[in-house]
Amino acid sequence: MSAEPIDHEQIVLHARDVEFDWAALPMHWVPGEPQATHTINVLHIALPEGERWFVEVFKQAVPLIRDARLKEDVLGFIGQEAMHAEAHDGAAAHLETAGLHVRPYVAQMEWLFRKLLGDRDPRGRTRRAGHSPEEWLIERLGLIAAIEHYTAFLGQWVLDAKALDEAGADPTMLDLLRWHGAEEVEHRSVAYDLFCHLDGRYSRRVRSMAVVTPALFWVFARGTRFLMANDPSRPGKASLRGYRDAARKGLLPGPRELLREIRPYFRKSYHPTETGNTDQAVAYLASSPAAQAADAPK
Repeated sequence: MSAEPIDHEQIVLHARDVEFDWAALPMHWVPGEPQATHTINVLHIALPEGERWFVEVFKQAVPLIRDARLKEDVLGFIGQEAMHAEAHDGAAAHLETAGLHVRPYVAQMEWLFRKLLGDRDPRGRTRRAGHSPEEWLIERLGLIAAIEHYTAFLGQWVLDAKALDEAGADPTMLDLLRWHGAEEVEHRSVAYDLFCHLDGRYSRRVRSMAVVTPALFWVFARGTRFLMANDPSRPGKASLRGYRDAARKGLLPGPRELLREIRPYFRKSYHPTETGNTDQAVAYLASSPAAQAADAPK
């Protein structure tokens, strides 16, 4: 077992009961940029299942936590992630209503998170695979910590992505993305601290990132192709060239940004506070229309 989590940027995490009205959302909410739109739309069809998986795994870990502050952070994380899943579900439902049938892809995400990465019978598959139930829990916590490294990066990226505003991106969608991104920055250390509290082995951390990086690439590449192919306006096929063009315009994170973000995680002294700007995240949450409405006295 490793040392207790570092005492840093102690923010009390809480879920914000946000609501978004998608009635006026155009199919290509980044005007004239269908591939950039749909690459970001992958969040709506992949994240809800992933975030519900985070919640279930963290709930199983709560009884093992020996640090009161970390337990409070984990409970705040659970509330925020559950709200993220609900908000993105609403956007996915709008896409379905608008004629972009997303259910086949959502079903693949359900299989990934509920079956492949779900709970396993300790008398069956886990025993044959050489994992006890607690080992399988810790293995999944390592994967979540690696995923949260990327979500913190993406959260900071979208807070900084002025090119989306300049391109005329839909303000309601931008608010969802930036509210979510700000909360990812706000709670970016929780999964890593929980993993370190219960295990923290460097070899497991490295292995987890080696698994997560290609898996996330697959989720986004496959999701973008799926959404472009099923878009009722028939914008054409997704392409690497289309991604590069969007990244060059600042509408998506570029490959160099992504590669630069991977390296710190492999450093033994790494901690998630190195990624993202907490003050910027908190400031956005104080100005977000959806977050303001959620936090207003009822």
